[in-house]
Amino acid sequence: MDQITVYEKPTCTTCRNLFVLLKEEGIDFEKVDYHVLGLRAEEVKDILAKTGLSARDVLRKREPVYKELDLGNRDLSEDELVDLMVKHPELMQRPIVLKGDRGVLARPIEKVRELF
Repeated sequence: MDQITVYEKPTCTTCRNLFVLLKEEGIDFEKVDYHVLGLRAEEVKDILAKTGLSARDVLRKREPVYKELDLGNRDLSEDELVDLMVKHPELMQRPIVLKGDRGVLARPIEKVRELF
């Protein structure tokens, strides 16, 4: 069975609710606190490829840094947005769950069931 990896922020309510759901389902998973550990550009691109989402799809638009960088009004390439997520991990939505070569942005958390 493929390893399940959850990219999360421990203080996030949605992440905590996802963990409850996964535990209730008896599903083992690995947590990655990308806010502390950070991610390399290759890792962000891998996450995006497995979820089928673009960098713009996973931007957290309510984050102060999103507004500070005026990302809503800038036409940036996929690579430029990925680089910004590497530099500012808080820009990436959470939780993101990967299983093998597939993944989902678990918002709402029930979306994780698409992987099982």
